[in-house]
Amino acid sequence: MPRTHILKVKHEYMDALKSGEKPFEVRRDDRGFQKGDELVLCRYGTDWLHQSGFMNDRGDVVSSYPDIKGVDSIKRTITYVLTGGQFGIEPGFVVLGLTE
Repeated sequence: MPRTHILKVKHEYMDALKSGEKPFEVRRDDRGFQKGDELVLCRYGTDWLHQSGFMNDRGDVVSSYPDIKGVDSIKRTITYVLTGGQFGIEPGFVVLGLTE
């Protein structure tokens, strides 16, 4: 049964994910990611006031919780899981292939 994972994404990577330029994520293999799982990727970072939290698409911190209205987020489905320990990927990490 596919699961949904809510994940933070650094502010500087979010636009590339949204445009499709970056159709993958590199993550710690701590959630048992599986093909077919859904990712809710939420923009996260520090704004000019040095506040950390979930951000809107302008880079302003709007919340410390990802489910608050106004947080810049996208949904992607995992299409491939490449586990660590091969191809130069450290053990304990995965590269996740993503699609809309």
